[in-house]
Order: sequence, then C-alpha cells, then structure tokens
Amino acid sequence: MRRLGENALIAEVLSPLATHPGAFGLSDDAAHLSALPSSGLVITTDALVAGVHFFENDHPGDAAYKAVAVNVSDLAAKAAKPFAYLLTLALPAAPTEDWARAFADGLARTQSAFGISLIGGDTVTARGPWWLSVTALGEAPARPLLRGGGKPGDVLYVTGTLGDAALGLKLRIGLADLVGVLSAAETDHLARRYLYPEPRLSASAALVAHASASMDISDGLALDLTRLCAASGVTATVDTSALPLSGAARAAVTACPALLETILTGGDDYEILAAVPPDSSASGLGPEARSLTFEAAARASGCPVSRIGALAEGAAAPSFLGQSGEPLILSAKGFEHFSL
Repeated sequence: MRRLGENALIAEVLSPLATHPGAFGLSDDAAHLSALPSSGLVITTDALVAGVHFFENDHPGDAAYKAVAVNVSDLAAKAAKPFAYLLTLALPAAPTEDWARAFADGLARTQSAFGISLIGGDTVTARGPWWLSVTALGEAPARPLLRGGGKPGDVLYVTGTLGDAALGLKLRIGLADLVGVLSAAETDHLARRYLYPEPRLSASAALVAHASASMDISDGLALDLTRLCAASGVTATVDTSALPLSGAARAAVTACPALLETILTGGDDYEILAAVPPDSSASGLGPEARSLTFEAAARASGCPVSRIGALAEGAAAPSFLGQSGEPLILSAKGFEHFSL
C-alpha cells in the first residue's frame, strides 16, 4: 500500500483543493490575498484532536469536514462570508494514499458546501494522536457582531435545534439509558449531527439587521451564554421549556429527563446564540431592513430560530428555569479545556 510523504501529500492530494488564485496551487510558501473587502476580515481558528474532538477510528473525511465546518460556524455567528482557510495537519506517520484521499474528500465536501477554498497551511509529524487545525477567513459584514453588544431587555434566540450532537456522542460511547429508546432514524439523526455541524450562514442578513450580540454555541448553551453575558455586562434567564429540540432529542429527554442537562451543557451544537432588542430595531439601516422582525428575516432566509429567554441587568450567572418555572441547578457548565 503506497504511503505519501509530505511533498506528495501536498502536490497530489491537497493542491487540487487550493482553488483560490492567491493560493498558487500551494506551490509557494505563503498565499497572497489582494482586493480585500472594504469592511475587513473576520478570522477564526480551531484545532481538533483525535480522542478529544473526534474518535481516532472516525473516517478521516468526517474529521476533515468537521474541522472546517466548526470554523465556518464561528464566521456564521459573525455574519461573515467565508472564502478561504489554512490547514495544519499533524500525523504520527506518513498516511496511506487511500487515507489521504479520503481526508481530502472531506475537505472538498466542506468547500463545496460553504464556498471556501484552501489557501495554505502546514503538514507536520505528531508525537501522539493525529490532529488538525483550521484558520478560516471571512468577509466581514458592514457592522461588527460581537459577544459584548447585548443589553438588558434583549431577547435571546438560538438557531436550529440544541443537544443533538451531545446526545449523538452519548450514543456513540454507549449510554445505557438510550438503548432501545430511539428508533433507527432518530439514532442516525443524532449521530449525523455529531459528525456534521451545520453552520448557519443563511442567518447572516437577519443577524446584521437585528442582533445586538451573537456567538456560536460550541461548548454548550449554559457556558456560551455565560460568556456572552460576561462580555455584555448582563445576566440572563432561559426558559428550558422553550428550547428547540429535534424529535430524537425530545424522545431521549422524555425517556431520561436527566438528559436535559446534557442538552444545556454537552456542546458541539454549532448553532448561533443571538441577543436581539425587543423592538428588533436596526439603527442606521434602510427601511427595508427595519420592516422585518428578526424572526421573520431568519424565517425568510430558511434558518429556523427560537426565542428562549432574555437578558437582564445584573452580574449573576444566567439562570435556567424548568418546566414549572423552578430554577435548575446544573452540575456542569459546559465543555472547557484544562478544566480544574
């Protein structure tokens, strides 16, 4: 079985993905970006490590897809239009040609899905599990969207559904509480949501027109909302009965109510958390933008959104209310590296 050294890996497998003219087909030491957008760039980076962010026996194309998608999710939360990314790939040994081409196929699928091109990076030897890091670049919107723009009274929204990926991970590691509870279709849905994040790029126009603060939910709603509140100098209340759940997640929680905490803290959602002024005003924008509410604008873009709570004055941690309005005490906030 043929193995590929660094030069062959780049020239034969990765260079076809470098479709941006400034990448020079990965034949140079650096990319050259000209005619940059007048609004500026949004830049983000995330690393994924085998055994931490994905399983070591996962298909390499799935890991590649996820690595690019989670970075695109960060861009989507800032209403940025993705156009390029850099890749660092660290492998413990020279890959087989089959492995490398499967990995590249995952990159190609994300590039096609999100309109983004490889423009450079690095390949190195890993002393341990294999890992990859992506730095993604996007065209910034006319108005920056930050975590710290939320105000008391703003309404909290999330896109899509929450908890699917975290439950998919639970299934993957064999959570006994779900054995025999879910149908094959429900199990497949949760598994796919763990493997294939869905960046909400279509929400960009609605966010720019209406949101005061925005971020993607990667480490669980509880922790990421805490971060948004800290940056904005506010607190928040969330009605957990309003959380958007897929049919599979709802079936799981019905069978095992304790899984509600997994949905709040499990992470890997890659949905968008947004704070929106209650009148959905968009100061400084034209009348067409102001004529649509955030919900209507998101719906028109094909991106589902759900109202889950509100921001308020104060510095306390966000509170989460149960089905009867009772405060929930969470045993964990969410996923944190180097947690003590």
